[in-house]
Amino acid sequence: MGTITVCPYCGTGCQIVINEYGSSQHIIGYSLSPVNEGKLCIKGYSGLSYNFSKERLIKPMIREGDSFRNADWNEALNYSASRMREIISKYGPDSVAFQSSAKCTNEENYLMQKIARMAGTNNIDHCARSCHSPTALGLINTIGAGAATGSIGSLEDTRTFFIIGTNTTEQHPIIGAKILRERKKGKNLIVADPRKIQLSTSANVFLQFKPGSDIALLNSIMFVILKNNWQDNDFINSRTQGFEEFRKEIEKYPPEVTEEITGVNPSLVEEAAMMIAKERPAAIFYAMGITQHIHGTENVMDVSNLALITGNIGVRGSGIFPLRGQNNVQGSSDMGALSEFYPGYVRYDSDNVKKFEELWGKKMPRNRGLTLSEMFDAAADGKIKAIYLMGENPLITEASVSKVEEGINNLELFIVQDIFLTLTAAKAHVVFPAASSLEKEGTFTNTERRIQKISPIYKPPGEAKPDWWILKEFGKMLLGMEDYSSPEMIFDEIRKVIYNYSGASYDNIFPIGKQWPINKDFPEGTEIMHSKSFPIGRGKLIPVPFGYPAERADDDYRFIMTTGRNYYHWHSGTMTRRTDILERESPEPYVEINNDDAMMLKIRNGQVITLESRHGSIKIKARITDKIPSGIVFVPFHFVEARVNELVGENYDPISKIPEFKVVAVKVIP
Repeated sequence: MGTITVCPYCGTGCQIVINEYGSSQHIIGYSLSPVNEGKLCIKGYSGLSYNFSKERLIKPMIREGDSFRNADWNEALNYSASRMREIISKYGPDSVAFQSSAKCTNEENYLMQKIARMAGTNNIDHCARSCHSPTALGLINTIGAGAATGSIGSLEDTRTFFIIGTNTTEQHPIIGAKILRERKKGKNLIVADPRKIQLSTSANVFLQFKPGSDIALLNSIMFVILKNNWQDNDFINSRTQGFEEFRKEIEKYPPEVTEEITGVNPSLVEEAAMMIAKERPAAIFYAMGITQHIHGTENVMDVSNLALITGNIGVRGSGIFPLRGQNNVQGSSDMGALSEFYPGYVRYDSDNVKKFEELWGKKMPRNRGLTLSEMFDAAADGKIKAIYLMGENPLITEASVSKVEEGINNLELFIVQDIFLTLTAAKAHVVFPAASSLEKEGTFTNTERRIQKISPIYKPPGEAKPDWWILKEFGKMLLGMEDYSSPEMIFDEIRKVIYNYSGASYDNIFPIGKQWPINKDFPEGTEIMHSKSFPIGRGKLIPVPFGYPAERADDDYRFIMTTGRNYYHWHSGTMTRRTDILERESPEPYVEINNDDAMMLKIRNGQVITLESRHGSIKIKARITDKIPSGIVFVPFHFVEARVNELVGENYDPISKIPEFKVVAVKVIP
């Protein structure tokens, strides 16, 4: 048998087995994995050849004028550390910022946030800010833990699936396939999405609602439940708080009233409400269709409200399932790569920060750090002078990319650590060549809280090094940080500071992983969370009033654009667009536009058109379809040739600071 490791794409965390035969590789799913049971999607089977691309970075590089020159590791690290030390000495520790990566391991994310804090700043963040920061903040507030409450395996006991704001079969295909298999057994399936997706064709109920009206839809579902007395009163009375105030808000949302906001027929709302409340256990799935809004955190809290009033939590087959985007979004958040949380979700201003001071031997910052978007804004304003970025490509993935570019161009020091010279890395002063996840050891934590070990299969090309090695060498030079000899040594430190990880070890999580919390109370891990109580005692029912998105269609901008991914590509395309099979299937950017809208505007299929918002414009080919309703257009964000985030403005959720990617007013110009 070959080497067992974990697929580097989405947060499902499928285990793969790789066998080498000379210069070729044979990839199969690991049959004993409780996550994927031997199955893989096209990215798992055919999406790993990027690892052998001739474009891989193989040497450290230092900028000289408009180009780079090769350097050895000692020079590149010394130069970077000394320049950052000078900047901190001149401007103070909050003049520097660190951007970590959900593509990197727990150990690497832990090291990067530790370097930031030991340097004296909480300016540490990563891409979860732009995908699932509302999950962390919303669910911690309502139930005490920002994570999925159940397991993928437990879905065999689910009677009703409620899918809202996630195109699961395209973005988390193994989970999507499991839902479809359960549907074929006669289980109930409710899908709420502005687009017609694969799951909607199999659904009992399809709620095709207007982008940005999530709260109105959820509140109207709960209105029907309370009106008919379908709520779980025993659960509400024994395990929740705030019900009466919550009920007063819900009484404002009869489906007949919200139909004007959501566009959803009241009879469909009533049917969905009955299934969620009466056909239990019910599992609620969501992704960035819920989170990427100015009301993203409130959307998450309203999802939690629905689970709490129906008692669909803490029981096998029920629960809240935030489907994580990148492979290690859950883990990198657990590790404290967030500006408001130390490892284990210890708030920056909590007395519990003392334990990090004792372990790390240094006073820790107690102010809230800058988020991703705030870092670039501060750089543009001259307040942030240096950024160390690992494994991300914000010049494609972040909102208001023109402001991101302005910020990067204004930096005195920009260090980028990656496996390719991305659009972002090309702007750096120093580039560190990193090993891929197929070339190093460590752990990832998947969307169901499963801590899984990854193993090196190949040697890094040229002089590329694992991210943990680069970080610990940089930390030694910048701060005199201890010399970690292995990822396992770092993981042992993680176990000391994060109680939910304290019972895990490299030995006991291999081969199939264990779900946190794993500690002295739960030595084998925890499949179903909150079965008896919540970490905060009683779950909080929080009234969530509906508010409109920051932008709405008007006479000047008559369409609403929403963004997302497609089946064949991932994030900024850094890996998938260097994989021949995937690039062949989806080689160029496109915008989906409704048949009637195309006819009205006299747009042909494949015609290049212009999308223009108040923030920017792009040229892109039209794809005419009935998947998208009239008045809405959809654009995947993978393509550097048409950076859709040039159209996204600086509209942020005031709680989590996530940008509103999902609702942008645009003109469609033939």
